[in-house]
Amino acid sequence: MNIKTKLLSGVGLLFALILVLAATSVYYVNALKRDTHNILVDNYNTLEYGRSMLLAIDRIQVEPAAAIQQLEASLDKQQQNITEQGEREVTDRIGNHIALLKAAPGDTQSKAMLRSEISELMRLNMAAIERKNDLANSTARAAIFWISVVGTFCFLIAFVLLVNLPSNIANPIKELTESIREIAQQNYKKRVHFESSGEFGALARSFNTMAEKLEEYSESRLDKIIQAKNRIEALINNMHDPVIGIDEHKIVLFANEQALSITGLSSEDMLGKQIQDIAVHNDLVRDLIRDLFVPEQEVRKPEQISIFANGKESYFDKEIIPIYITPTGEQAVQFIGQVILLRNVTVFKELDFAKTNFMATVSHEFKTPIASIKMSLQLLQNKQVGILNGEQEQLVDSIGEDTARLLKITGELLNMTQLESGKMQLSVQNINPTQVLEAAVAATRTPAAQKNIHIAIHCPENIGMMRADAEKTSWVLTNLLTNAIRYSYEESQIELQLLEEPGFIRFNVRDTGRGIDAQYTDKIFNRYFKIPGSSKEGTGLGLAISKELMEAQGGGIAVVSDLGAGSTFSIWLPRV
Repeated sequence: MNIKTKLLSGVGLLFALILVLAATSVYYVNALKRDTHNILVDNYNTLEYGRSMLLAIDRIQVEPAAAIQQLEASLDKQQQNITEQGEREVTDRIGNHIALLKAAPGDTQSKAMLRSEISELMRLNMAAIERKNDLANSTARAAIFWISVVGTFCFLIAFVLLVNLPSNIANPIKELTESIREIAQQNYKKRVHFESSGEFGALARSFNTMAEKLEEYSESRLDKIIQAKNRIEALINNMHDPVIGIDEHKIVLFANEQALSITGLSSEDMLGKQIQDIAVHNDLVRDLIRDLFVPEQEVRKPEQISIFANGKESYFDKEIIPIYITPTGEQAVQFIGQVILLRNVTVFKELDFAKTNFMATVSHEFKTPIASIKMSLQLLQNKQVGILNGEQEQLVDSIGEDTARLLKITGELLNMTQLESGKMQLSVQNINPTQVLEAAVAATRTPAAQKNIHIAIHCPENIGMMRADAEKTSWVLTNLLTNAIRYSYEESQIELQLLEEPGFIRFNVRDTGRGIDAQYTDKIFNRYFKIPGSSKEGTGLGLAISKELMEAQGGGIAVVSDLGAGSTFSIWLPRV
């Protein structure tokens, strides 16, 4: 609760209590006034009228006419002031006696009876005065009681407010004053803790933030700062990877010796200057900062760049790392700059080249003996050379299958090494998609017939041309069809669909085989990956090579599979 609400609540409550006390007092004062008015106005007047009639009786002998007139006048007034039970009957009797006395003024008995009735009338009103006096006393006692109760309750509430309200406001101010005095005496560890969530709570949080920052600043000495700065600079300069740091305004803060070496600049040329100004005269720096001025969500993943450094071609993985900090005592994250990091991967790249060359050499060397083995098998299978018995024919067939498998593996390895080394040349030109489709179907007609699998072709008429290498694209589509035949059940159907899409020509190969588990769909295009439990045939390179060939032609490859219901492989290439 904030201070304004507390004050409004306290003062408002006191005002409400005053209104309650005033209302109670007014109510009981009016009740007392009403009771005393009944006594004074009603009964007192009757006593006056009775006294007037008694005086008139005493004057009746001397002045009969005037006395009778006074009696009748007092009687008329009394008849207008009847308020008590039985008073009307007594008043009527008094009227009768006055009438008799008017007829015979000297009648002693009538006078006596009249005096008796007037006395009875006065007695009734005296009794009423006593009764109403008791009622007024009761009302007075009730007034005293309830006014005392309400007054006591108001006093207690006012006392509680008097004790608590000022302390609730004054104590935090007092504590804050003492804390400020401690801060002034350089006791920066002092903190205030208010449970309130109002102004004092916000004031406490601001005060604590200020104290934390003052404590941080007080503990930061210039020598410590310089020592830490030198230590960081030494660490950065001794890194084997080039590192460039810039602030949020793109001003270069630091650049280690490796960064200066590959850029060919000195520290004076870089430090303290806008990096875009440096890039105007340095092509390498221009390439390095290409992603600095695009939104963070659009920054590409770490990319590999080639730089001539240390007298040879060197390779680096470039990564731009944004730096954020949370200032002491605050919660908002603040952007303070970026670090351009170049990881030297030259050694790994050289090893990769060596591996690629080795695989290319081995694959190339394997092809000659494998071709000789295949030729020898053909000679053995020629009956003109000699007739083989059953066991020999089985051995020759087995050797032939293994030789074909080795030849396929060797070819795939050779294709992969050519792709990695960039030696595979693509002949991209405008071709008809049906040409690729027919070549792939013709190449897989025999294995499909062996399993009684029907290939259903869906191709629209007058389909447009596409940009592709006909031979490489036919190889990819043939590979997809071969895989579909291999993993489809006998006497099933494979659908080969050709579609025109905005900007692309798409080939879909759908089978009804066992399908691919969802956890493997993202991995099947990786090199040497084979789905657990699948056939041992192949090297795990076919789909990887297909992916490389499609992307090299500006297209792509993807798969959608439902385990137990088959798979759909798609490749697409640009339209003309």
